[in-house]
Amino acid sequence: MSDLRAAARDAYIYTLPLIELATTRQRGQGVGHRMGVFAHVRNLANHKHRAVTTPNTDTLYSTAQIDLSAGPVTVSLPPAGDRYLSLALMDAYTNNFAILGTRTTGPDGGTFRLVGPRDAAEGWNVVRSPTDHVWALARILVESPEDLEAAREVQAGISLQGPVSEMPGPFAARSADWREYFASAAALMAANPPPVTDLGFLRTIAPLGLLEGFEAARFSSQEAAEIEAGLAEGRKAVRGGGGLAGTEFVQGWSYPSSRLGDFEQDYLLRGAVALGGLAALPPAEAMYLQGEGSLPRKLFDGTKAWRLHFPADAPLPVNSFWSLSLYEATDDGQFFFWDNPLNRYAIGDRTPGLMTNDDGSLDIWIGHESPGLEREGNWLPAPAAPFALFMRAYLPKPELLQGYYRMPPLQIA
Repeated sequence: MSDLRAAARDAYIYTLPLIELATTRQRGQGVGHRMGVFAHVRNLANHKHRAVTTPNTDTLYSTAQIDLSAGPVTVSLPPAGDRYLSLALMDAYTNNFAILGTRTTGPDGGTFRLVGPRDAAEGWNVVRSPTDHVWALARILVESPEDLEAAREVQAGISLQGPVSEMPGPFAARSADWREYFASAAALMAANPPPVTDLGFLRTIAPLGLLEGFEAARFSSQEAAEIEAGLAEGRKAVRGGGGLAGTEFVQGWSYPSSRLGDFEQDYLLRGAVALGGLAALPPAEAMYLQGEGSLPRKLFDGTKAWRLHFPADAPLPVNSFWSLSLYEATDDGQFFFWDNPLNRYAIGDRTPGLMTNDDGSLDIWIGHESPGLEREGNWLPAPAAPFALFMRAYLPKPELLQGYYRMPPLQIA
């Protein structure tokens, strides 16, 4: 493989999170939307929500894009009491550099000063971002349909105070021609310089000239072909890079990497998560486990049905809540909810009508056909087509985090 081809492959893997975050910002809020203002999504996600891959339907979202080059901002969180609340702060490379809320700052809310990489700041409540561009994403638990209004009241208390700026862009999408893709990647890297700890890797992609200002015209037709081939290899590598829930399966479930959500120098994992699980939380906040289907990409065959059985003495160990979500899979590696007759996109410990067995155990039925009227409260409808299953365990207990507890296997029903 030529140096230029290898550089293009590795540069795609490295820069995809920058591109995905930028294009998600454009798709979700529009290029004309201002940075520094929270947008509150006041309804739970359903099959129509396609701005971000692998959404959950357990929490309300509040989202803000922030540009700290204009100066620090103040983030305010309301008291949430026993309700789960988290505000993930992600840098331009999609690392969670801080999470505020239930687990870390407690149930009483608070005010926090968010500063950029070059700003001076004093005080115990200062949070420093590695990059000027920040994505702030809040999740607020909705306990039940009747709890929605109360959750919205908590959501309304999340706010930003500070400079407001215009949204940058537009930027190329991940599927763009190599010229457009790397031009956008170079612009995003210039606005958000990589950390010095990436310097060794950046030398390997230097032949592209991303840090000096990308100039597509300087490459010959033969070199352009090498770059195009490298870009294709990068796309293939990211699609097979593991992603949200990892690649190692135990009893039919994968368990996430300890680096999920704060990736350090695992660029392939970071790129794969940007593609298939953008904005994933670190394991201490939420464990993401993927079920192992028999089809490519570990998808399940929608013509079959499954049962997930939790023994009475082995419930999923969490300090907050758990939720099993079902997604239809797109050809380019993303996951979205499926439109189904129950309008049920996930099932969990708060699902209305969920029934335990006489011995205290719990069965969840998964499939395209109803398992029968008496079991419908425990039914997660599936399409008659390939689908993916993800379990989310919020605030996992040590036995789940450390691998002492394992999910029960899925069984053919």
